[in-house]
Amino acid sequence: MAQVLRLSPEKALARAARRFLPDGRDACPKCASTFVVREPAFLHCRYCGAMARLANRSLAAQELYELRSGLRIAS
Repeated sequence: MAQVLRLSPEKALARAARRFLPDGRDACPKCASTFVVREPAFLHCRYCGAMARLANRSLAAQELYELRSGLRIAS
């Protein structure tokens, strides 16, 4: 009853590449709204609330941005 799916490295890389947005995008990938805010590592849509991860961006810079802007309480 159980199926075994083989994951090739090429398939894993292709799947990971779909999770990230290229840098040149200025619209929400979910609703196509241009009411977006560029954060260091994410593209945040103010219309629908979706957040899309930008490729090759630092999560440490994103954390510092959130701490400095008051989005997260320092701990």
